[in-house]
Amino acid sequence: MKVIPVIDISNGIVVHAVEGKRSEYKPIQSILTKSVEPLEVAKVFKTLGFSELYIADLDAITKEKCNFQVLKRITDETELKVMVDAGVADLETARRLQECGIAKVVIGTETLQNKGFVYDVVSVLGSNKIIVSLDLKDNKLLVKLGFDGCKDPICLLREFREMGVLNVIVLDLARVGRGEGVNGNFLKKTLEEKGLDVYVGGGVRDIKDLLELKNLGVSGVLIATALHSGKMSIDELKKNGFQ
Repeated sequence: MKVIPVIDISNGIVVHAVEGKRSEYKPIQSILTKSVEPLEVAKVFKTLGFSELYIADLDAITKEKCNFQVLKRITDETELKVMVDAGVADLETARRLQECGIAKVVIGTETLQNKGFVYDVVSVLGSNKIIVSLDLKDNKLLVKLGFDGCKDPICLLREFREMGVLNVIVLDLARVGRGEGVNGNFLKKTLEEKGLDVYVGGGVRDIKDLLELKNLGVSGVLIATALHSGKMSIDELKKNGFQ
């Protein structure tokens, strides 16, 4: 199981995400770095031994203003394998992200209006180049108004799998930054669906949580708050074989 650090970019800097309340996000305060510049924070994660990175480009998601130049510098200067959620809603943006060196383009249900777009991206980029994020809040699936697919997350997940999706993130925005644990009941239902690599984001607290998720069969865990606060140390990760 992979442990993947997270960078949330808003107004060009790294912010601390809490419960999906984006208007309230503040610059990160971290024991790992004093910088709030995305490139510098990414370099710190690289130095600490991580090989992958998840970036939520909130400027792209909320303002449709993607930080392409920043993303390219991160991939060029750190050589991290980066997955990016930039609210992708068209093939041109997906292609531009690939040109920036992005390893996986994240398609989040929160910004998805047409389920067929997922099929289009899989057809153009390939199944290994995309990852779908099931965006949840209070156990409800987040999608754009007028979405034409299943509103039930497991039903929708099955539709995505039929389109060739191989990777999925279960992202519970209500748990992001809270340190209250993951949504275990829904996660178990997701893991029962065969043929998918499942990643988890939101609520992971400590090494104990990581070990439990590994035993469940999770492929990767997205973590920000526990790393920046020191509740999960690099030494602990290494000791338990997560690096």
